[in-house]
Amino acid sequence: MNTEPYLQLDRVIHEKGRLAIMSMLAASPELSFTEMRDALGMTDGNLTTHIKALQQEGYVLVAKSYQNRRPLTTCSLTASGRKAFAEYINLLEKIVRQNKS
Repeated sequence: MNTEPYLQLDRVIHEKGRLAIMSMLAASPELSFTEMRDALGMTDGNLTTHIKALQQEGYVLVAKSYQNRRPLTTCSLTASGRKAFAEYINLLEKIVRQNKS
């Protein structure tokens, strides 16, 4: 078995909480912090930590604004985040195909 593809997996995306965030954002142009928190069942602190890791890697853009005088934090994937996620998914598919043979 060729283990090289496993070593190429993006460790930032591979963590299950961040993978879930990336998956949600890949399916939507933008999501609010509360939408993600509620859908993923994460605490505010846990979600914030994961978003910060993705933001530091340049994968996620965080925008802060106000809606009806209440703070609103939204997240979206950057172009490099979309590219990194697509590469991650392609690598997973390669691993699955390799192991089917």
